[in-house]
Amino acid sequence: MTPAPAITVTGSASIDGAPLFAPLTLSLKAARWTCLLGGSGVGKSTVLRLIAGLETGAEFHGTITASDGAPVMERVAYMSQDDLLLPWATVAQNMALGARLRGEQVDRARLDDLLRRVRLSDHAAKRPAELSGGQRQRVALARTLMEDKPVVLLDEPFSALDARTRADMQELAAELLAGRTVLLVTHDPAEAARLGHSIQVMTGGGLTPVAPPTARMPRAVDDTETLECQGALMRMLREGGR
Repeated sequence: MTPAPAITVTGSASIDGAPLFAPLTLSLKAARWTCLLGGSGVGKSTVLRLIAGLETGAEFHGTITASDGAPVMERVAYMSQDDLLLPWATVAQNMALGARLRGEQVDRARLDDLLRRVRLSDHAAKRPAELSGGQRQRVALARTLMEDKPVVLLDEPFSALDARTRADMQELAAELLAGRTVLLVTHDPAEAARLGHSIQVMTGGGLTPVAPPTARMPRAVDDTETLECQGALMRMLREGGR
């Protein structure tokens, strides 16, 4: 994997002439997790999709740049809230989907290593219908990692999971995505407090930075400072929605 760059998004967006988000500057630190927290409809996912080069339905006025000056989109891997697994394909085939679509030879050694790291080696030949929700999200995470990109964009990937599985997935993602520049879009203050090296709260008026807890991430769910940060973030979200 090439070194992970810092990413800067500067600009505003509108839909049919109506403002979606106000002028902002979002800086993603190199090889760190940035958590973008906000309520529904403020443009969080649009920012993420703009970085990924995906269709948004919005008109963007601004720039997206990397600290090393190289193009951004070709160095991005994306993981959505829905696992988006092909129901007729096996776990291993879903993980290797990117290479298969590009007509490339699958790196079998890397695939086997990732299967082991996400604890799915015994499930490689199964299809999605045979897996639990947490197992499906582990496949989606492994598929993202198979792309071996230095920038990883996560769009509320764990929100549909139960609390225990969500915490497990947060910890696994923190382990496997170490050294990459990660943007996590979330509506969950607890998730942002656990995972953010940098935390930005997005409202209709723009971005507000919040100092993250000092403990190393992923932080313990019962860490006092993390709980205090979670409470502060919740208050900001409630005030921003009024």
